[in-house]
Amino acid sequence: MNQNIVHWIILVIAGIFEVSWAISMKLSNGFTDIKWSIITIILLIISMGLLAFTLKFLPVGTAYAVWTGIGAIGTATLGIILFKESAEFWRVFFISLILIGIIGLKFVTK
Repeated sequence: MNQNIVHWIILVIAGIFEVSWAISMKLSNGFTDIKWSIITIILLIISMGLLAFTLKFLPVGTAYAVWTGIGAIGTATLGIILFKESAEFWRVFFISLILIGIIGLKFVTK
């Protein structure tokens, strides 16, 4: 497998861990639930560690934008599903624009 693809896959995994720690932070109830607080910290360390690894190989601006974009899309989507947050048209529309931006960055980054 192409090394560049491996780095992109790791970046996507880092983004998934970002979504995971954001959701677990919500479940920690402002860091008052110790179990969810510990889970949040562990997931955050994994997410940041994977991001840091990919920054050795991918441009920082692109990698960080993709990582935060995955986090934003995933967290907003799970907020709608798990926490019954608004799924009104404009919110979903703008979340979709973030996804288009991530895909665009992947295609223009060498």
